[in-house]
Parts: sequence; structure tokens; C-alpha cells
Amino acid sequence: MGYRSAIEWTDATWNPIRGCTKISPGCKNCYAETFAERFRGVRGHPFAQGFDIRLIPEKLDEPQRWRRPLRIFVNSMSDLFHQFVPTEYIERIGASMQNAHWHTFQVLTKRHERMSELLNGELRWAGLLQNVWWGVSVEDREHGFPRIDVLRRTNAMVRFLSIEPLLEDLGEIDLTGIDWVIVGGESGIHHRPIAIEWVRSIRDQCQIAKVPFFFKQWGGRTPKRQGRILDGHVWNRMPAVEGSESLAP
Repeated sequence: MGYRSAIEWTDATWNPIRGCTKISPGCKNCYAETFAERFRGVRGHPFAQGFDIRLIPEKLDEPQRWRRPLRIFVNSMSDLFHQFVPTEYIERIGASMQNAHWHTFQVLTKRHERMSELLNGELRWAGLLQNVWWGVSVEDREHGFPRIDVLRRTNAMVRFLSIEPLLEDLGEIDLTGIDWVIVGGESGIHHRPIAIEWVRSIRDQCQIAKVPFFFKQWGGRTPKRQGRILDGHVWNRMPAVEGSESLAP
């Protein structure tokens, strides 16, 4: 089934938007852009327009056809809060997540200010959805810490951090109001290095703060090249999911 994902912290991906633009150092070696641009100009391919931003309204109701409860990463090939995505379309995506209430949706953005503005304002109802987790990307202190501060002030039932690619030692992190932390190294030909001490520091802070910690990968030339073992363990902790595990009505 085409929606299945190899990403360790999710079950499926859903892309009612395709394409994005770079905004910070974490975007430098974007896997999604690299993948999409391979197919630019290939007639009939979903990424025939490369990584140009496109709305895909025919996919809006797709999760409602997936009957078994899944964790769904929203817009793995884009950013829901990109400035080129109309608010009305974001609202339609929110409505689809609300309707497919048996799933858990994971929304990740680098556009923290727009997310906060909408979830604290006209789309406040979306922030209150029990089945949607809202997160920000964190690659370093300069760009990541402001995102964490804004996320903490954002109306959301579950807040999470995707610290990937981790590009430096983050030092002390304020985890107040954070419900989940993912950490990972960068993959690809031009991957940047990661140090075990940086990862250990985040894990230890999560344990002290009682925040679930998920270690996704060490990275390398390919995502799984170096594995994902940290100090002899696989770290797969996640927030608890409330509700029925039954099939959709």
C-alpha cells in the first residue's frame, strides 16, 4: 500500500501538499527535495514539477479511507504552514484530520510563527484536536530554540520536537510543555556529523523531565547505515495515545 512509511516514528505519510523552500540550516540537504527533483519533467509522475509547491486536493480525504488506526506524518514532502499554502486549505486539512479521528496525525513544521498564529487564532479548534500532535524541527540553538519557545505558547494538545538533523550540542533545553522528543542524525551523501555526547545529553534531559525520547537514527550515507542503537538500547518511547484501537466506522 503506497502510504506505508519507513520512517521509524510513524506508520504512514500523507501529502495533500507537495514541495517546499529552504528556510534554515536543517534544510540544506533536504531528502524530500533531492527525491522530488529526480522526477522533474517526468510526464505523469507525482513530482513531475519537482519540488515546486503544489496543493493536491484529491488527497484531502485519503486518511478517511484507511480504516485501521495509524500514526500519520502529515506532509512529509512539504510544510503545512508554508506561506504559499492558503489558510483555507490548511483548514480543510484540519477538517480531514478531525473527521479521521481514529488516526493519530503528526504535523511537523519549521514555520513555527504561522502555526502558532493560526492555532492560537482562527484555527484554534484544530489545536484542540485530541488526535493531532503538533511539532517543530530543531537543528541547532539559533534556529531551533525560538521554535521551541513559540511551540510552548501554541494552543496544542500534544507538542513535540523533531531534533533532526542534530547539527550541534544543544546544551540545556527547556522541555516545559513538551510531550515528545525525536532525535536523529543526517543521512545522504553530504550528511553532516553527529556526536554521541549530543544525543546522550538530550536523552538524559528527557529522562529527568519525564518526556518520551525517541532516537531515530545515527545517519550516514544512507538513513539506516549506522543503525539506531544508543548505549545498547533502541529508544522508541512515544506519548500515550488515548482512544479505541478498533477500525474506523
